[in-house]
Amino acid sequence: MTWSVLHIIGIIAYAISGAFVALQANYSFIGIFVLGLTTSYGGSIIRNVVLDIPVSDIWERQSLLVVLVTLTTILFVKRNWIHHWNRWGYFFDSIGLASFAIQGGLLAKSLHHDLGIIIIASMFTGVGGGMVRDLLAGRAPLALREEIHAVLTFVCALCIWLGWDSPLELSVIVIFIVVIRMLSVNNKLKWKLPFKHFYNDAKEK
Repeated sequence: MTWSVLHIIGIIAYAISGAFVALQANYSFIGIFVLGLTTSYGGSIIRNVVLDIPVSDIWERQSLLVVLVTLTTILFVKRNWIHHWNRWGYFFDSIGLASFAIQGGLLAKSLHHDLGIIIIASMFTGVGGGMVRDLLAGRAPLALREEIHAVLTFVCALCIWLGWDSPLELSVIVIFIVVIRMLSVNNKLKWKLPFKHFYNDAKEK
């Protein structure tokens, strides 16, 4: 599996993620396109601004066409199918998270930045679009409610910094991130970082 395939899968996954959030919010077809495009490109825009790279560099004809075709297809999804989002939403979001975090890390490394900047690039690319999506949908950003979200982008950045850049290695990173993320949101497991005192204090307030 080549990196270009992983990248396209990630774009499709985030476009679907944004579109289904728009459906949950009962937005019109305009909302579906806005949230789909925002989720797919929002993180890349924030990353390019942080890295001082022209934002226009993110607009690739192929990826933009894929996103628009995906969102157009979703327009024909019946609204009563939206309950399936609870089952598949985290899965699509996890694929997008891994793919985009890797993309951000690879770009920062190609510009010869150190580990700190690679982490920042991975984090903003991975969770930025989803955060903007959630804000536009009028809900608290998932990345701010789920600590494993950001931690997994750090893992991606560390792997990229260590030189993991072959198609096989990138595929392993994506699979690992998706598996860990899905385990963390499993109703029976509910993995969380060991900050019990923080959660207890928050509940008391």
